[in-house]
Parts: sequence; structure tokens; C-alpha cells
Amino acid sequence: MESRSDSPVGVNLCLQQTARPDFASVIHPPPRPDAAAAAAMSNPLPNASSSSTPVPDAPEGRNASSPPPSVAGAADVPVSVNPWDVALCVAGTLVSCENALVIALVAHAPAPRAPAFVLIASLALADLLAGLGLVLNFAVVYAVAEPGVASLLSAGLLITAFSASVLNVLAITVDRYLSLYGALTYHTERAATFTYAVLALAWLTSALLGALPALGWNCLEDEATCSVCRPVNKSNAAALAVSFLLVFALILQLYLQICKIAFRHAQQIAVQRHFMSASHASSTTKGVSTLSAILGTFALCWVPFAMYSLVADTRYPAVYTYATALPAICSSIINPIIYAFRNPEIQRSLRLACCGCLPYSFTSRPRTPSDV
Repeated sequence: MESRSDSPVGVNLCLQQTARPDFASVIHPPPRPDAAAAAAMSNPLPNASSSSTPVPDAPEGRNASSPPPSVAGAADVPVSVNPWDVALCVAGTLVSCENALVIALVAHAPAPRAPAFVLIASLALADLLAGLGLVLNFAVVYAVAEPGVASLLSAGLLITAFSASVLNVLAITVDRYLSLYGALTYHTERAATFTYAVLALAWLTSALLGALPALGWNCLEDEATCSVCRPVNKSNAAALAVSFLLVFALILQLYLQICKIAFRHAQQIAVQRHFMSASHASSTTKGVSTLSAILGTFALCWVPFAMYSLVADTRYPAVYTYATALPAICSSIINPIIYAFRNPEIQRSLRLACCGCLPYSFTSRPRTPSDV
């Protein structure tokens, strides 16, 4: 088993702590024996008074390995900061700001309680928590002396947030499928209740997954069981990766069904009109291309990290963990662009917030299910 210092850092989901310098050995080097100490060493039977004299560099109640109490002295010692950790912290800040903007825009939308906007706001909230978790994790790694409990809390927040983000993408995909499969009943009260129930189940599942490290699924007591996502152990990391792959398979199946329904509707319209107009065919092809791009982006962001978590352990270089985790984090930056800023009413709220006016050509239109 490798030492703790070889483990990756950054995201406690997927990153390990960087080895901290021994401040006591740097600031308080072993004292050189002076003349008095030499005389004391030469006396084989020192008296009681000499043996009870305190040593200035080893105050009572603190051993040699404890950090010095002087903050000013510790600040003079340079601490090595991993550039990857800085990149993850910056990404977390960007994710937090972007998704906070989405939540504010949804709150000022004409119908913020509509299922479509509730789905968008729920996804933005999950990504906002993920960004805050990344910033908190950076603070835990570099500012907390003994981050045992703090690392569990940080890991739990990150697991909850990213699990909720993935499950909210699944909920949006289900909503898109139902809007096409049951277009006549999509706007009923029953459909809205179903949407709220799906979101509640998604958040409850995410909270349970996030609580697993604190409930004992961690490697704080046995470093040999650590995964690449310290303090998550290998069993927990494997369970999370397999769960994600199952969710991705379900999303893929739903998107395939959406494409089939879209082409079938296009054929039915063509039969009724005895021909398919070029504009309608182009619109159908564009819609399928957009769905393919969304699915491909989601797969490129998450599948590499999920597969790597299944096969890797702490013996692998930390750079591999960073290289696979960073795209997964970037998915929280891409989600607002795909699911929020493409919505016409959110675009309208954004224009009002930026310039306080709307161009004449930008008119509000009724929301369709495909806008979600």
C-alpha cells in the first residue's frame, strides 16, 4: 500500500489529500547542544532540578510532531499547492455562479412552479451544491489540520450533489419522453404531480448515497481499502460507478425512444399531407441531432470517470484521476447551457436582467415540451 502522500487530492469524491509539510521540523529544528548541555551530558547522575528543566523547543503538552501554535511562524513556511486542485476550485466557483444565475432567472420566470421550470431549477440547485462542495473541499484539504470528519462531510456533499445532478438529467429525459409519448395528458395536474414525485425520489436517493461515507463506507481506518476517491472506499466507489452506468443506459434508451417517436410523428404528418415539407424534415433532423449532441456530451463527461473508478486504485498516478474527474465537473458548467439558457422564457428573463429591455423581434411564445 502506498503512503497517504501519493494519493490524489482535490475532490474528496475523486481526489486525495496532498502531503502537508511537517511544520514542527521546519520551524523548530533540533537544538544544538551548547556548553551547559554538554556539561549535563557529561554528568552521569543529573540532579532533580536539572532533569525537570523545561526545554524551550518542546513545550509541555505538545510533542515534536505537533504543529507549532504560532500562526505567523507557520505562514512563513511555503505550502505546496497542486495546480489541479486550484483548477478544480476555480471550476467550482464558476459552477456556483452560473447555476445561481439560473436559479435567479427561474425565480423571475412567468410561471416558476411549472414542471418544466421546477426541473431546471432542481438541476441548477444540484450543480450549485456541487460547485460549493468543490470550494469547500479545497478549503478542507489546505486549511484543516486533521480533516477526518471534515473530509467525510465534504465527500458526502459532493456525492449528494453530483448524484442529484445525474438523476435530475434522468428526470428531464423522462419529462421529454412523456411530453411526446403522452402529449394529450402532458399538461394535466396528474403529470405535474408525477414530476414532483420523481424529483423528490431523486433527491432522497442522492442524500442516501451521500450519507454512505459517514455511515462507515470510508477508508479512514484502513488505507488499503481506499479508492481513487478518498475517503470513499473501493466498494462504495464501485457501487456509485455501476449506479451511474445503469442510469446512463436508461437515459440512452429513453433518447432512442424519443427519436423513434419523433420520426413516427413526422411520417404520420407526411401521410396526412401526402408529402413532407423540407422545413418539417429539417426540423426533425435538427431535433434528433440536438438530442444526439446532448447525449454525447453527457457520455463524454461522465463515462470515463465512472469506468476509471471501477478499475483504478490508489496505485495509479493521481493525474489520471484529475484528468477523468475534471470533465465530469465540467458537466455542471454545460448543463445550464443545454437545459436552461435554451429555454425562450429564461432567455427573456436574462435579456431583461442584462439590458432592461427587449428587441421588437423577441416576443414571448408558449412553451412547448421540447423546450425543456
